[in-house]
Amino acid sequence: ANMDPNHRDRIAFVRVCSGTLTRGMKARLARTGKQMGLTAPQFFFASQRQLADTAYAGDVVGIPNHGALRIGDTLTDGEALVFQGVPNFAPEILRRVRLEDAMKAKKLKEALQQMAEEGVVQLFTPEDGSPAIVGVVGALQLDVLKERLKAEYGLPVSFEMARFSVCRWISAEKTADLEKFISGRRGDIARDLDGDPVFLAQDGFSLNYESERAPEIRMIAIKEYHQAKAA
Repeated sequence: ANMDPNHRDRIAFVRVCSGTLTRGMKARLARTGKQMGLTAPQFFFASQRQLADTAYAGDVVGIPNHGALRIGDTLTDGEALVFQGVPNFAPEILRRVRLEDAMKAKKLKEALQQMAEEGVVQLFTPEDGSPAIVGVVGALQLDVLKERLKAEYGLPVSFEMARFSVCRWISAEKTADLEKFISGRRGDIARDLDGDPVFLAQDGFSLNYESERAPEIRMIAIKEYHQAKAA
C-alpha cells in the first residue's frame, strides 16, 4: 500500500503465521532467497502507527519497503518455506498506456512498476521497445490505475487499444527452442514484472496457429506466483 504519496511511503501488510517477529530481526524472503532486515515493523490502530517490538502468530504488521515485498510473499526465519500466493491469471484486457506529457516517460515507467508490484495491474514490457502494455481482468482496474496515476503521481494518462487481445506465458524444455521462438517473433513478445517471457497474440485463432507451429513451446494462461529459492 502507498501510505504517503509525498514520500512514496510503501507498506506491505504481513500476517505472522507462526513463531514471533521481532524488530531488527533478519528474515528470509522465500521468493528471492535473500535476507531482509525488519527494522521498523508497525502496528496500525485507526489512523495511528506504533513501532512493533514483537508480534506473535495471528498479528498483522506493516513492513515499510520499496517494492521488495509483493502480494503472496513469504518471510521466514531462515527455512525454505513458501506459502503459494494467488497465481497470475492471463488478463482479459490488454491496453497500451498513453502519456499526455512525453517528458514524464521515466516517471510513468516507475509508477507502472509500483502499481504492478501492488497487484493493481499486470505490466508487460514489449521486447521491441514499444510502449508498455497493461493487462487487467476487468475494466474497473483501468479506472483505478488511471485515477491513482493522476492523484499519486501527477500523471494524466489514457489507454489505447493494443493489437493484442490474448497473452500466454511461454517456456520450453530446451533453452535454444525458447530463444528461437522469441527471436523470430520479437514484435509479439513482452516481459512481465519478473522478466519472464510472454507471447502476445491478436486473437485466439492466432494463438492456436502459433501454438501448432511451435509444439515445443509451452503456453500457459496461469502462472504460479511463487517458487521458493534455495539460500
